[in-house]
Amino acid sequence: MGLSFSSTWRAGGYANAAVPRPADPATLQQLGGETMGTTWSLRFDNPRMQPLAEVRAAVESALGRVIAQMSHWEPESDISRFNRAQAGSRHILPAEFATVMRCASRWSTASGGAIDPTVGPLVACWGFGPEAGAENALPTADALAGARERVGWSRLAFDAADGSLLQPGGATLDLSGIAKGFAVDHGIEALRALGIADALLEIGGELRGMGKRPGGQPWQVLVDGDPAGARRVALADMAIATSGDRWHQRSHEGRRWSHTIDPRTGEPVAHALASVTVLHAECMQADALATVLTVLGPDEGFDFARQHGIAALFVSHGVPSPAAKATPAWPAPAGT
Repeated sequence: MGLSFSSTWRAGGYANAAVPRPADPATLQQLGGETMGTTWSLRFDNPRMQPLAEVRAAVESALGRVIAQMSHWEPESDISRFNRAQAGSRHILPAEFATVMRCASRWSTASGGAIDPTVGPLVACWGFGPEAGAENALPTADALAGARERVGWSRLAFDAADGSLLQPGGATLDLSGIAKGFAVDHGIEALRALGIADALLEIGGELRGMGKRPGGQPWQVLVDGDPAGARRVALADMAIATSGDRWHQRSHEGRRWSHTIDPRTGEPVAHALASVTVLHAECMQADALATVLTVLGPDEGFDFARQHGIAALFVSHGVPSPAAKATPAWPAPAGT
């Protein structure tokens, strides 16, 4: 994704490459940069004309805090040190890290393990993440069996009250299905602490709107695959996240597989879903739920979303065109 900004975004990592509109007031400003192997972009109303350097520093400090705690690509991050820790050691997590683990714990329990922060060994087996082996090679049966033995959320004996984890030995945390969404939330909170009340923050296709655009209209995102066609969805103090198989895949000897691994089976998901988009008040929750629903698939995932009142859009591969289905909580098209 580039750094150009518009008032409308495409969910799933596709932004319109438009410059700000001539009618936009001077207080509607933009910033962007790189983070977490992708980009971040911010559009915000700045009526007090706070220095852009101050706003940038607040966002980048928040994102840096998430990376320092939860990036498994950084050798000295808190998560990497936990992954190397001695068997039997217990670790008190930083506040932000513990918040993400509570979210992961909640949805892992509710979904029967469709999201599992200890999935790292399986992710590596299938050629993704910092510990991946030979690219595009299929894992051996022995390698998969060994990875499965190291996966299991309950092994961590997570204490939600004090935010502590047990390293049982060989556990490798991977929060890539949730930490980026949390980073969006954390960035929004940093902006709020500066007194900024109206902003749209995006990291790698995950977005959260706070307040409104100048003029009183909500921030909006253009969602592809909607049953009514691509259309704008308001982000009135809401967040949106998409999970799917469009962006990260591997192939070997005629087999193609997604980066989304089902922790329950140890295998990449193999159903017909192309993507799942979730609306939620928190981007962390939307990010986690998009992963959960993608793993559960078009039928089980749809039932789960409906039972939990989740606003979700499911897009499945289809010929000649994709098929889409939205839960009852998904916003109806304007005018209906």
